[in-house]
Amino acid sequence: MIEVLKIAHSRFGADMTNTPSTDDIADAIAPQLYLISPPQIELSTFPALLGQILDEVDVACFRLALASSDDDAIARAADACREVCHARDVAIVIEHHLLMVDKLGLDGVHLTDGARTIRHARKELGDDAIVGSNCAASRHDGLNAAEGGADYVCFGPCRDTGLGDGTLAEPDLFQWWSEMIEVPCVAEGGLDAAKIRALAPISDFFAVGAEVWDAENPTEALKALHGAMI
Repeated sequence: MIEVLKIAHSRFGADMTNTPSTDDIADAIAPQLYLISPPQIELSTFPALLGQILDEVDVACFRLALASSDDDAIARAADACREVCHARDVAIVIEHHLLMVDKLGLDGVHLTDGARTIRHARKELGDDAIVGSNCAASRHDGLNAAEGGADYVCFGPCRDTGLGDGTLAEPDLFQWWSEMIEVPCVAEGGLDAAKIRALAPISDFFAVGAEVWDAENPTEALKALHGAMI
């Protein structure tokens, strides 16, 4: 199985059979990037752009998060992105579509309903699949998701984005989680270099999507965000 993370703990559920090297242990200290697809992609151009980005920036995981409800279109996009990701040893998960994971040879699923379907997803996909959950800014949902078998928990948004009810995942949530819980946490939503720099000591991953795709040069935008983690 692809090693999703380069750190010595949890690794989004990836099997770790080798003794960690000095570099592995050093990487365990630093957070990593988690790239989210745009809600719509052009299959004639996006896979090449994704490949270019993954060749130039170290990314732990890619999430296919399409707005489309067309199963055939989603499957075609998943096939194309899976080939790009797996060729570079990057795991790929899909948002919501649990039944597509095994069918399309993906590495797991990202859920957006807190802890409500974590146990079901884990039962359906087995122990080796990646199962992640977005828990907004709720410690309660995060704890329940972790107890239910989540490989990671997302908290966010971290800064006002004009979406949702305005509730933010504050730094003290990440601080508490990093001190109390072993399951990796992911900061997502409203991220910029300053916010990433501030949360880097207390977050395992930074999930970015619009922050990259809305930029004039997505590769350079992701490089800048990566640099803020160091």
